[in-house]
Amino acid sequence: MDFSDVSLTGLRVFREVAERGTLTAAAAQLDYTQSAVSRQIAGLERAARAPLLERRHDGVRLTAAGRVVLRHAVAVLEQLDATARELAGLPAEGGTVRLGWFASAGAALVPRAVAALRRTHPAIEVTTREGSTPALIRALRAGSLDVAVLSSVPPFRPPDAESPPLALRTLTERSLLLAVPATHPLAGADSVDVAELRGQRWIASRASGEEKLMGVWPGLGERPEIAHTARDWFAKLHFVAAGCGLTTVPAALAPAVPPGVRVLTVRGGPAEQRRILLASLPRPLPAAAGHLVDALRAAAADIGAPA
Repeated sequence: MDFSDVSLTGLRVFREVAERGTLTAAAAQLDYTQSAVSRQIAGLERAARAPLLERRHDGVRLTAAGRVVLRHAVAVLEQLDATARELAGLPAEGGTVRLGWFASAGAALVPRAVAALRRTHPAIEVTTREGSTPALIRALRAGSLDVAVLSSVPPFRPPDAESPPLALRTLTERSLLLAVPATHPLAGADSVDVAELRGQRWIASRASGEEKLMGVWPGLGERPEIAHTARDWFAKLHFVAAGCGLTTVPAALAPAVPPGVRVLTVRGGPAEQRRILLASLPRPLPAAAGHLVDALRAAAADIGAPA
Protein backbone atom coordinates (compact mmCIF):
# COMPACT_ATOMS: atom_id res chain seq x y z
CA MET A 1 0.00 0.00 0.00
CA ASP A 2 1.28 3.46 -0.89
CA PHE A 3 -0.55 6.52 0.45
CA SER A 4 2.23 8.96 -0.40
CA ASP A 5 0.27 10.40 -3.32
CA VAL A 6 -3.06 10.64 -1.48
CA SER A 7 -4.22 14.26 -1.27
CA LEU A 8 -6.06 16.02 1.52
CA THR A 9 -8.80 16.65 -1.02
CA GLY A 10 -9.17 12.91 -1.49
CA LEU A 11 -9.47 12.39 2.26
CA ARG A 12 -12.06 15.14 2.60
CA VAL A 13 -14.06 13.74 -0.32
CA PHE A 14 -13.96 10.25 1.19
CA ARG A 15 -15.14 11.57 4.56
CA GLU A 16 -18.01 13.39 2.87
CA VAL A 17 -19.07 10.27 0.97
CA ALA A 18 -18.99 8.24 4.19
CA GLU A 19 -21.16 10.84 5.90
CA ARG A 20 -23.68 11.44 3.12
CA GLY A 21 -24.09 7.82 2.10
CA THR A 22 -24.11 8.50 -1.65
CA LEU A 23 -21.65 9.89 -4.20
CA THR A 24 -24.34 12.21 -5.51
CA ALA A 25 -25.05 13.78 -2.11
CA ALA A 26 -21.34 14.19 -1.40
CA ALA A 27 -20.79 15.86 -4.77
CA ALA A 28 -23.67 18.28 -4.14
CA GLN A 29 -22.35 19.16 -0.67
CA LEU A 30 -18.81 19.77 -1.96
CA ASP A 31 -19.98 21.48 -5.17
CA TYR A 32 -18.07 18.88 -7.21
CA THR A 33 -19.20 16.83 -10.16
CA GLN A 34 -20.01 13.22 -9.40
CA SER A 35 -17.22 12.12 -11.74
CA ALA A 36 -14.72 14.20 -9.74
CA VAL A 37 -15.85 12.51 -6.54
CA SER A 38 -15.57 9.11 -8.21
CA ARG A 39 -12.01 9.89 -9.33
CA GLN A 40 -10.97 10.83 -5.80
CA ILE A 41 -12.44 7.61 -4.41
CA ALA A 42 -10.78 5.57 -7.14
CA GLY A 43 -7.42 7.14 -6.24
CA LEU A 44 -7.84 6.19 -2.60
CA GLU A 45 -8.83 2.65 -3.53
CA ARG A 46 -5.73 2.31 -5.71
CA ALA A 47 -3.57 3.48 -2.82
CA ALA A 48 -5.31 1.08 -0.41
CA ARG A 49 -5.26 -1.74 -2.97
CA ALA A 50 -8.73 -2.66 -1.77
CA PRO A 51 -12.33 -1.52 -2.33
CA LEU A 52 -13.30 1.10 0.24
CA LEU A 53 -16.98 1.33 -0.69
CA GLU A 54 -19.65 -1.24 -1.36
CA ARG A 55 -21.89 0.12 -4.14
CA ARG A 56 -25.58 -0.61 -3.42
CA HIS A 57 -28.87 0.39 -5.01
CA ASP A 58 -29.54 2.86 -2.17
CA GLY A 59 -26.06 4.38 -2.00
CA VAL A 60 -22.72 3.21 -0.67
CA ARG A 61 -21.54 1.47 2.46
CA LEU A 62 -18.03 1.32 3.87
CA THR A 63 -16.12 -1.94 3.54
CA ALA A 64 -13.87 -3.16 6.35
CA ALA A 65 -10.93 -1.47 4.60
CA GLY A 66 -13.05 1.66 4.16
CA ARG A 67 -13.71 1.86 7.89
CA VAL A 68 -9.97 1.67 8.59
CA VAL A 69 -9.20 4.41 6.06
CA LEU A 70 -12.02 6.59 7.37
CA ARG A 71 -10.79 6.33 10.96
CA HIS A 72 -7.31 7.51 9.99
CA ALA A 73 -8.62 10.13 7.53
CA VAL A 74 -10.76 11.67 10.27
CA ALA A 75 -7.76 11.78 12.63
CA VAL A 76 -5.56 13.49 10.01
CA LEU A 77 -8.20 16.06 9.05
CA GLU A 78 -9.05 16.85 12.67
CA GLN A 79 -5.38 17.46 13.46
CA LEU A 80 -5.10 19.84 10.52
CA ASP A 81 -8.28 21.66 11.57
CA ALA A 82 -6.95 21.95 15.14
CA THR A 83 -3.69 23.37 13.79
CA ALA A 84 -5.59 25.94 11.74
CA ARG A 85 -7.65 27.00 14.78
CA GLU A 86 -4.52 27.36 16.92
CA LEU A 87 -2.79 29.42 14.28
CA ALA A 88 -5.89 31.60 14.06
CA GLY A 89 -5.34 32.48 17.70
CA LEU A 90 -8.42 30.97 19.29
CA PRO A 91 -8.30 31.20 23.11
CA ALA A 92 -7.03 28.05 24.79
CA GLU A 93 -10.25 27.68 26.78
CA GLY A 94 -12.37 28.08 23.67
CA GLY A 95 -12.88 25.98 20.59
CA THR A 96 -15.67 24.85 18.31
CA VAL A 97 -18.08 22.03 19.08
CA ARG A 98 -20.20 20.50 16.32
CA LEU A 99 -23.53 19.23 17.63
CA GLY A 100 -26.19 17.21 15.80
CA TRP A 101 -29.72 16.74 17.09
CA PHE A 102 -33.00 15.02 16.25
CA ALA A 103 -35.96 17.21 15.33
CA SER A 104 -37.85 17.71 18.59
CA ALA A 105 -34.66 18.35 20.59
CA GLY A 106 -34.47 21.71 18.83
CA ALA A 107 -37.63 22.97 20.49
CA ALA A 108 -36.21 23.48 23.96
CA LEU A 109 -33.32 21.20 24.93
CA VAL A 110 -30.64 22.28 22.46
CA PRO A 111 -31.38 26.06 22.49
CA ARG A 112 -31.37 26.10 26.32
CA ALA A 113 -28.07 24.25 26.49
CA VAL A 114 -26.40 26.45 23.87
CA ALA A 115 -27.66 29.63 25.57
CA ALA A 116 -26.38 28.43 28.96
CA LEU A 117 -22.98 27.57 27.49
CA ARG A 118 -22.70 31.03 25.95
CA ARG A 119 -23.16 32.52 29.42
CA THR A 120 -20.68 30.24 31.18
CA HIS A 121 -18.09 29.69 28.42
CA PRO A 122 -18.41 32.52 25.86
CA ALA A 123 -15.20 31.50 24.08
CA ILE A 124 -16.74 28.20 22.97
CA GLU A 125 -18.52 28.30 19.62
CA VAL A 126 -21.24 25.72 19.00
CA THR A 127 -22.41 24.87 15.51
CA THR A 128 -25.48 22.66 15.17
CA ARG A 129 -27.42 20.72 12.59
CA GLU A 130 -30.69 18.78 12.64
CA GLY A 131 -30.87 15.32 11.10
CA SER A 132 -32.33 11.85 11.19
CA THR A 133 -30.62 9.26 13.38
CA PRO A 134 -28.88 7.48 10.44
CA ALA A 135 -27.61 10.81 9.08
CA LEU A 136 -26.30 11.92 12.48
CA ILE A 137 -24.58 8.57 13.05
CA ARG A 138 -22.86 8.78 9.65
CA ALA A 139 -21.69 12.31 10.52
CA LEU A 140 -20.25 11.12 13.84
CA ARG A 141 -18.44 8.25 12.14
CA ALA A 142 -17.09 10.64 9.50
CA GLY A 143 -15.82 13.09 12.13
CA SER A 144 -18.13 15.89 10.97
CA LEU A 145 -19.89 16.01 14.35
CA ASP A 146 -18.40 15.84 17.83
CA VAL A 147 -21.62 14.98 19.69
CA ALA A 148 -25.13 14.01 18.60
CA VAL A 149 -28.39 14.12 20.55
CA LEU A 150 -30.42 11.06 19.58
CA SER A 151 -33.82 9.63 20.45
CA SER A 152 -34.11 5.94 21.30
CA VAL A 153 -37.12 3.66 21.79
CA PRO A 154 -37.41 0.22 23.42
CA PRO A 155 -35.67 -2.21 23.26
CA PHE A 156 -32.98 0.50 23.16
CA ARG A 157 -30.62 -1.17 20.71
CA PRO A 158 -27.34 0.50 19.68
CA PRO A 159 -27.95 3.08 16.93
CA ASP A 160 -25.72 1.19 14.48
CA ALA A 161 -23.78 -2.06 14.21
CA GLU A 162 -20.45 -0.57 13.19
CA SER A 163 -17.22 -1.11 15.10
CA PRO A 164 -16.07 0.31 17.42
CA PRO A 165 -19.42 0.93 19.14
CA LEU A 166 -20.31 4.56 19.75
CA ALA A 167 -20.08 5.96 23.27
CA LEU A 168 -23.64 6.54 24.51
CA ARG A 169 -24.75 8.54 27.53
CA THR A 170 -28.39 8.70 28.63
CA LEU A 171 -29.57 12.28 29.14
CA THR A 172 -33.13 11.44 30.13
CA GLU A 173 -35.65 8.62 29.97
CA ARG A 174 -39.28 9.72 30.01
CA SER A 175 -42.67 8.57 28.85
CA LEU A 176 -44.09 9.53 25.49
CA LEU A 177 -46.87 12.11 25.90
CA LEU A 178 -50.13 12.88 24.10
CA ALA A 179 -51.24 16.25 22.69
CA VAL A 180 -54.99 16.94 22.45
CA PRO A 181 -56.95 20.09 21.55
CA ALA A 182 -57.87 22.11 24.63
CA THR A 183 -61.52 21.77 23.57
CA HIS A 184 -61.38 17.98 23.21
CA PRO A 185 -63.44 15.82 25.60
CA LEU A 186 -60.20 14.15 26.77
CA ALA A 187 -58.62 17.48 27.72
CA GLY A 188 -60.38 17.74 31.08
CA ALA A 189 -57.99 15.37 32.88
CA ASP A 190 -54.22 15.13 33.23
CA SER A 191 -54.16 11.57 31.88
CA VAL A 192 -56.21 9.25 29.68
CA ASP A 193 -56.53 5.50 29.38
CA VAL A 194 -55.06 3.96 26.23
CA ALA A 195 -58.48 2.44 25.43
CA GLU A 196 -59.89 5.97 25.04
CA LEU A 197 -57.52 6.60 22.13
CA ARG A 198 -59.13 4.05 19.83
CA GLY A 199 -61.19 5.58 17.08
CA GLN A 200 -59.51 8.99 17.36
CA ARG A 201 -58.25 11.06 14.44
CA TRP A 202 -54.48 11.57 14.28
CA ILE A 203 -51.93 14.00 12.88
CA ALA A 204 -48.78 12.09 11.93
CA SER A 205 -45.90 11.82 9.50
CA ARG A 206 -46.00 8.97 7.00
CA ALA A 207 -43.50 6.15 7.29
CA SER A 208 -40.99 6.28 4.45
CA GLY A 209 -37.49 4.98 3.96
CA GLU A 210 -35.57 5.20 7.22
CA GLU A 211 -38.32 7.16 9.00
CA LYS A 212 -41.14 5.48 10.90
CA LEU A 213 -44.74 6.63 11.39
CA MET A 214 -44.58 9.38 14.02
CA GLY A 215 -47.56 10.89 15.78
CA VAL A 216 -49.91 7.94 16.41
CA TRP A 217 -49.93 6.36 19.85
CA PRO A 218 -48.10 3.01 19.51
CA GLY A 219 -49.86 -0.32 19.89
CA LEU A 220 -53.48 0.77 19.52
CA GLY A 221 -54.44 -2.53 17.92
CA GLU A 222 -56.27 -0.85 15.04
CA ARG A 223 -55.47 0.86 11.80
CA PRO A 224 -55.33 4.54 12.77
CA GLU A 225 -57.29 7.23 10.99
CA ILE A 226 -54.72 9.81 9.95
CA ALA A 227 -56.56 13.03 9.27
CA HIS A 228 -53.50 15.14 8.39
CA THR A 229 -49.88 14.32 7.59
CA ALA A 230 -46.96 16.54 8.53
CA ARG A 231 -43.27 15.93 9.11
CA ASP A 232 -42.71 19.03 11.22
CA TRP A 233 -43.61 18.64 14.91
CA PHE A 234 -44.80 22.22 15.25
CA ALA A 235 -47.07 21.81 12.25
CA LYS A 236 -48.59 18.75 13.95
CA LEU A 237 -49.12 20.67 17.18
CA HIS A 238 -50.78 23.59 15.40
CA PHE A 239 -53.15 21.13 13.71
CA VAL A 240 -53.93 19.85 17.20
CA ALA A 241 -54.52 23.41 18.46
CA ALA A 242 -56.95 23.90 15.57
CA GLY A 243 -58.96 20.89 16.76
CA CYS A 244 -58.01 18.67 13.82
CA GLY A 245 -56.87 15.61 15.77
CA LEU A 246 -54.40 14.19 18.28
CA THR A 247 -50.66 13.57 18.09
CA THR A 248 -47.89 12.19 20.26
CA VAL A 249 -45.36 14.51 21.89
CA PRO A 250 -41.79 13.70 22.94
CA ALA A 251 -41.07 14.98 26.44
CA ALA A 252 -38.37 17.28 25.03
CA LEU A 253 -41.03 19.13 23.04
CA ALA A 254 -43.62 19.51 25.82
CA PRO A 255 -42.34 22.92 27.04
CA ALA A 256 -42.86 24.42 23.58
CA VAL A 257 -46.44 23.39 22.74
CA PRO A 258 -48.58 26.27 21.41
CA PRO A 259 -51.71 27.67 23.11
CA GLY A 260 -54.80 25.56 22.59
CA VAL A 261 -52.98 22.26 23.21
CA ARG A 262 -53.16 20.11 26.34
CA VAL A 263 -50.37 17.61 27.02
CA LEU A 264 -51.49 14.43 28.79
CA THR A 265 -49.98 11.21 30.05
CA VAL A 266 -51.43 7.86 28.91
CA ARG A 267 -52.32 5.00 31.25
CA GLY A 268 -52.45 1.33 30.33
CA GLY A 269 -50.72 -0.66 27.62
CA PRO A 270 -46.97 -1.15 27.32
CA ALA A 271 -44.77 1.54 28.83
CA GLU A 272 -43.91 3.94 26.01
CA GLN A 273 -40.53 5.12 27.23
CA ARG A 274 -38.24 7.33 25.19
CA ARG A 275 -34.58 7.99 25.87
CA ILE A 276 -32.56 10.99 24.83
CA LEU A 277 -28.98 9.92 24.26
CA LEU A 278 -25.70 11.70 23.72
CA ALA A 279 -23.60 9.85 21.18
CA SER A 280 -19.95 10.37 20.31
CA LEU A 281 -16.98 8.40 19.06
CA PRO A 282 -15.44 6.14 21.74
CA ARG A 283 -12.62 8.45 22.79
CA PRO A 284 -12.16 11.27 25.31
CA LEU A 285 -14.10 14.38 24.37
CA PRO A 286 -12.26 17.68 23.97
CA ALA A 287 -12.76 20.09 26.87
CA ALA A 288 -15.13 22.30 24.87
CA ALA A 289 -17.35 19.33 23.98
CA GLY A 290 -17.33 18.25 27.61
CA HIS A 291 -18.67 21.65 28.66
CA LEU A 292 -21.46 21.34 26.09
CA VAL A 293 -22.35 17.87 27.40
CA ASP A 294 -22.63 19.35 30.91
CA ALA A 295 -24.91 22.10 29.58
CA LEU A 296 -27.11 19.53 27.82
CA ARG A 297 -27.40 17.47 31.00
CA ALA A 298 -28.41 20.54 33.00
CA ALA A 299 -30.96 21.62 30.37
CA ALA A 300 -32.46 18.11 30.25
CA ALA A 301 -32.80 18.05 34.05
CA ASP A 302 -34.39 21.51 34.03
CA ILE A 303 -36.94 20.54 31.37
CA GLY A 304 -37.84 17.42 33.32
CA ALA A 305 -38.26 19.20 36.67
CA PRO A 306 -41.84 19.61 38.01
CA ALA A 307 -43.41 22.98 37.27
